[in-house]
Amino acid sequence: METKQMATARAAWRKHTAQLNACLATPGWISEGTAQNRGPGAGGPCYQWSRKVQGKTVSVALSKEQYQWLAAAITNWRTVQATLKAMQQLSRTVLFTTLPGTQRRKRLGKRTLGIT
Repeated sequence: METKQMATARAAWRKHTAQLNACLATPGWISEGTAQNRGPGAGGPCYQWSRKVQGKTVSVALSKEQYQWLAAAITNWRTVQATLKAMQQLSRTVLFTTLPGTQRRKRLGKRTLGIT
């Protein structure tokens, strides 16, 4: 039989999951990397996009319009990544809280379970 406390926790988890799903439903354009406004006189292009490709940094000069668009896309990418991380942590919290586990001598910590 489920306790009132567990029922409340399940309802909170469902609500949180719905909020995270809503965040993933409308991210818009996404891109990884970093967009920089280096300013005039920086000794190179004012606007620049950098990212890692096979362990090496690749940079591309941008127009102001490209920079603005790409900066928004990078912000969206970071939001998606943070949302996915939160979803993983919530999923593991529900898993290790609601399902029976194996017998252990020592209780597993939150860091080990990846729910910190």
